[in-house]
Amino acid sequence: MQGNPEFCRQIPQLINAFMPVPSEKKKLSIISFSGDFDKLVAAFTLATGSAAVNYEVNIFFTFWGLNAVKKKQGHSPVGTGFLARFFGFLMGGRNSVPLSRLNFLGASPKLMTYMMRKRNVATLNELVQAAIDLEVNFYACEMSMHILGITKDDFIPEIKEVLGVPKFLEITEGGERLFI
Repeated sequence: MQGNPEFCRQIPQLINAFMPVPSEKKKLSIISFSGDFDKLVAAFTLATGSAAVNYEVNIFFTFWGLNAVKKKQGHSPVGTGFLARFFGFLMGGRNSVPLSRLNFLGASPKLMTYMMRKRNVATLNELVQAAIDLEVNFYACEMSMHILGITKDDFIPEIKEVLGVPKFLEITEGGERLFI
C-alpha cells in the first residue's frame, strides 16, 4: 500500500503549523526586595541555575535587597544626610544580612554559611560571584536609592543600570518574574 505523495510533501508544513515556534532566549527576572540571607541565597540560586542553562537573567534590587550588592561590607554609614547614613549603617552589606527566621543575634547566617561549605554548597558570596561570572544582569531601583540617599557609587561595579519600574518592566517583558 503506497502513501499519498501530496500528503507526504505537506507533512513538514503540518508539523511546523502545530509545533511551537522557537522563541527568543528564555528570560527570568527576579525582584530582590528582601535583605534576608535565606531569601538572597534563594534569589541567587535561581539566578545562577537559570543562567547556567542559557536563560537571560535579570535581578532588580530594591530596598533591603540592595544590601546584596552594597560595595562596603559591614556596618558603614553611606548616603547623604543623617537618616540616609543611619539606614546605610543598618544595611550592613551582604556579610551582615540576617536569617529571616531564628537569626540568633546574627549567628545563624554564619552557621548556615559554615554548613553550606561543609556540604559543598555554594555560599551567598560564591553565588553572587557565579552570577557575575554567568553575566546575570544586575539593576538597582532608582526610587529606593533616592529614598535611602545612596548612589550607584555605593554598589558593586556590576550594577548595569539604575532604573525605575517602567524600564525594568520593559527589559523583562516576555519572561517570568519572581518577587523574593
